[in-house]
Amino acid sequence: MINLTQARKAFKEYVKNYNPEDKQIKLKISHIERTANIARKIAESLNLNKEDIELAELIGILHDIGRFEQARKYHTFNDRDSINHGQLGVQILFEQGKIRDFIEDNQYDTIIKKAILNHNRGGIEENLSERELLHAKLIKDADKTDIFYILTFDDIEAIYGKYDFSEDRISDEIYRESMEEKIINYMNITGPADLLVAHFKFVYDYHFSYGLQYVYENGYIDKLYNRFSFKDKETSRRYEKVYQTTKEYVKTRLENS
Repeated sequence: MINLTQARKAFKEYVKNYNPEDKQIKLKISHIERTANIARKIAESLNLNKEDIELAELIGILHDIGRFEQARKYHTFNDRDSINHGQLGVQILFEQGKIRDFIEDNQYDTIIKKAILNHNRGGIEENLSERELLHAKLIKDADKTDIFYILTFDDIEAIYGKYDFSEDRISDEIYRESMEEKIINYMNITGPADLLVAHFKFVYDYHFSYGLQYVYENGYIDKLYNRFSFKDKETSRRYEKVYQTTKEYVKTRLENS
């Protein structure tokens, strides 16, 4: 049985271990709350049963639990420079036994574990059960949808580690990858400008139309583009092209959905 009231109470207790005034901590608390709500809405849009709707919301609450220790220890959300936060979250929940604070019933443990492990991967692992795959896709969509909100409205320095990177450049490799209809390989990212491009290209990794429609209708792609500018002419040109191809892809995909 899933008790969302218990889960939300346990989440509030867990984050008391971290400084609520820290920009990164504050950002992640809000992100998790919104992502859980989005996950529920996506599940409802798919006409899932009550149990899977509640499970989707619970996974939303749990998906980024590893971010808090990551921020405390490493002062970054960059997994490449610190630790895989999905794996850390699974370690905290299942190896340290914290999962029972959020849900007493263990029948959903494998689904939750697989969803958390896959939510921040470039692709979803193979050989998942139908239900495991459903929830892995669902949390990935919910997570990305709120990330677009964060990128549009939240503190730039808390996201990218610096406020002004107008003098940065989009690397040749990341620009090349951005022109292909697939997400960016994070191992090739060289700086904040490359990371920004990778964020635009999240649109290629949506599984359901709800989140993509939400991003498009709220103008997040336009608003994100308008937050940044670059002094280097070639980078500025590349940035505009990234924006245009992203928006065109989303529009076309929604029209064909």
